Amino acid sequence: MTRTSDHILTTHVGSLPRPQDVVDCLFAQDRGEALDPARFEEVIRRAVNDVVAKQAEVGIDVVSDGEMSKISYATYIRHRLNGFEIGTVPRATPQDLDDYPEYRDKIAAAGATPKYVRPICKGPITVKTLAPVRQDIERLAGAIAAARTERATGGGAAPGASPRHSGASEGFVTAVSPGTIAVFQPNEHYPSHAAYLHALSAAMRPEYEAIAQSGLLLSIDCPDLGMGRHIRFRAVDDEEFLRNAALQIEALNDALANVPAERVRLHICWGNYEGPHTRDIPLKKVLPILLRAKPAQLLIEAANPRHEHEWELWEETSLPDDKVLVPGVLDTSCNFVEHPELVSQRIVRYAKLVGRDRVIAGTDCGFGTFAGFGAVHPAICWAKMQSLVEGARLATQKLWPRGH
Repeated sequence: MTRTSDHILTTHVGSLPRPQDVVDCLFAQDRGEALDPARFEEVIRRAVNDVVAKQAEVGIDVVSDGEMSKISYATYIRHRLNGFEIGTVPRATPQDLDDYPEYRDKIAAAGATPKYVRPICKGPITVKTLAPVRQDIERLAGAIAAARTERATGGGAAPGASPRHSGASEGFVTAVSPGTIAVFQPNEHYPSHAAYLHALSAAMRPEYEAIAQSGLLLSIDCPDLGMGRHIRFRAVDDEEFLRNAALQIEALNDALANVPAERVRLHICWGNYEGPHTRDIPLKKVLPILLRAKPAQLLIEAANPRHEHEWELWEETSLPDDKVLVPGVLDTSCNFVEHPELVSQRIVRYAKLVGRDRVIAGTDCGFGTFAGFGAVHPAICWAKMQSLVEGARLATQKLWPRGH
């Protein structure tokens, strides 16, 4: 399990701003246009090398490939699984935005709502190919090795960081949960939500196992457990949503049957968009189900104004002994750069409740949930990440006052 006994580690949810040539390649791929495989690989590999080097330079400990090969956190599966076709079903709008139609229409007109194709399940779900995930693994492992070599020769560390605290000590690859696929990709083939989940669990298992067996961490995206309430399950009550959330956790655990818990992270969020979020289901209602999930690390949205107060839950809820908490201490939907002291305060608050060696500093969500789209300007993204690292350093000084 990724933890240390002498300082606060830093990480993030996964996606990062993609260069324009990456965006162009991903959209061409999604449209089914002819792509030169060598050119595609060159563009993606260069971007992964650059984004890992940047994370290492800033001082992020547990890094990702920025999801450079994925057009989005969920719809990428269309290129890896059989059974999906492009359809005309409109993408559901979050219920909280529908409550404010003038604002909803304003941001849609401004282009804040990305236009992506909608995969629909129209046939049996099976594995199409594992080649893309194997390429993701190989690119990221190579980029981390290069960053470590750079660090060993005197470069790549954040200003003022000691070699022990320099970045890119470990890496993770993201993958979508069966529940997220089922909640956001309409099913027109299976007789029930449960049957759809079962098929997705079996189909995603090889990707999960490939990542975990590579030596990298597997990071599962599970917005179905939060955002799913005001998207797919908006017409039912909380009890019905939670019943289905429990089924989604069971499907995930089944898919992870052969993966050690300490090699897996789970990320829950309520939607990485600027909006009222007044329809978000409280973490308090979801937490008992969330704690049943196998992954040892829980990445929970915790910095934005709608969820920051939920730190108090850990005063009355015991974090299981086999789990580590990764609270979001940066908001990923605004261009404010959090002051390092604020980041530090957020980290220390959690550390005092669950233990300083059981907290890793993270972000609310990704900075590039969809390729070519992100609320945070790319340069400001990196300024926020720098603040994350500086805040973790300050928190370390407060939590381990000697020797720092």
